[in-house]
Amino acid sequence: MTPKEVLKFAEDNKVEMVDFKFCDFPGTWQHFTTPVSELEDSLFSEGLGFDGSSIRGWQSIDASDMLVIPDSTTAVMDPFTERPTLSFLCDIEDPLTRSRYSRDPRNIARKAEEFLKSTGLGDTAVFGPEPEFFIFDSVRFEQQQNTGFYEIDSVEAVWNSAEDGAQNLGHKPRYKEGYFPVPPVDSQNDIRTEMVQVMEQVGIHVEKQHHEVATAGQAEIDLYRLPLLQMGDALMWYKYIVKNVARRNGRTATFMPKPIFMDNGTGMHTHQSIWKGDSPQFAGDGYGGMSEMAMHYIGGILTHAAAICAFTNPTTNSYRRLVPGFEAPVNLAYSSRNRSAAIRIPTYSPSPKAKRIEVRFPDPSCNGYMAFSAMLMAGLDGIERKLDPGSALDKDIYSLSKADLKDVPSVPDSLEASLDALAADHEFLLKGDVFTQDVIDVWINYKHEREIDAMRLRPHPHEFELYYDC
Repeated sequence: MTPKEVLKFAEDNKVEMVDFKFCDFPGTWQHFTTPVSELEDSLFSEGLGFDGSSIRGWQSIDASDMLVIPDSTTAVMDPFTERPTLSFLCDIEDPLTRSRYSRDPRNIARKAEEFLKSTGLGDTAVFGPEPEFFIFDSVRFEQQQNTGFYEIDSVEAVWNSAEDGAQNLGHKPRYKEGYFPVPPVDSQNDIRTEMVQVMEQVGIHVEKQHHEVATAGQAEIDLYRLPLLQMGDALMWYKYIVKNVARRNGRTATFMPKPIFMDNGTGMHTHQSIWKGDSPQFAGDGYGGMSEMAMHYIGGILTHAAAICAFTNPTTNSYRRLVPGFEAPVNLAYSSRNRSAAIRIPTYSPSPKAKRIEVRFPDPSCNGYMAFSAMLMAGLDGIERKLDPGSALDKDIYSLSKADLKDVPSVPDSLEASLDALAADHEFLLKGDVFTQDVIDVWINYKHEREIDAMRLRPHPHEFELYYDC
């Protein structure tokens, strides 16, 4: 909608409040709300001032005045507020220069799209993520000087098969056997359907929903492909809707990559392709029906994968999922159909419009705007430099020995290692000023100070079992 259309929409829908949502540096929505009387045509150009000093990863207090600029094309009724509330996704600007803020993730995504167009290789980068998540019945955690613990629970979880505290009706998905059973084993079909319906209510095109592999309520809802910036917006709505639908049903949802020991973690396989007008640029007559451009794009992803992980797998918990020999695709190889490779070429359809690659190591703890942009920039670098992805690995990689895999690199084994890789390899991200050096430096420092160092300072509960009697 244009600004004038937004004003008419607000009147027609008897809007009482207006909500302004924007994404902080790590990737979580922040917001503030005004009465609808503040909604004027000028707001879409002049914006609203706010203090950015308390937003994670943003300006220090001596330069904290910022502007939030609502994007009129993102206007939608918020599905969870009690009073009729019109919601906008917003961009961030400097109030003095009126330039877009370099650390605004939405701005990074917009610049990535603009850079693609400037290369002449295509005009649209299309992304289709498959975010997974868990729906639990309860969660408790604490970290004090003298104690540290977590406890999650789910009525559906197989560890409750012997529970005697209430009526136990069985039919719980066993470890690693939660993929596609019908109810009553799949006990959460209705809540996932409710999530899908709310997503459609805000304009998100959903392909399907289903139970995922793990016990205890692991779920997946797949989004239909969208251009990069729009998909970044859609992923923010996705997380907001999943968490709030779970909440109003007395449940709690998490996108934490590895909340359960010895069962599948939560990934976000990400389909991607480049288009020029209506022409899919990844379709060709090469391996897997792919074009030369697509193979070089794969080469770029594989070459820069370690650095990309700093954005696609940005938490210390991400690397409890990315463990060799378990379910996550850690080996940096590509293959047609093979889900054990880090990059898969889907073969569901021979249609040129269906030709795409699927990057399988990302997880949904990421900031979608930055993760999608990093993958696109790596792929474009591969095309520009004609990087060779090597030979396809058309084997079950999980069954190969260490000797078989000695020449196949893998993703980093820790957040610290991925940040080190990013520090050493980020020139490809700086092209077109998409990621600035300031963004790279702040991201690395933030992750070290707030997450890596914080984890180092705390004893792990399992260390007591390992070392208390040493």
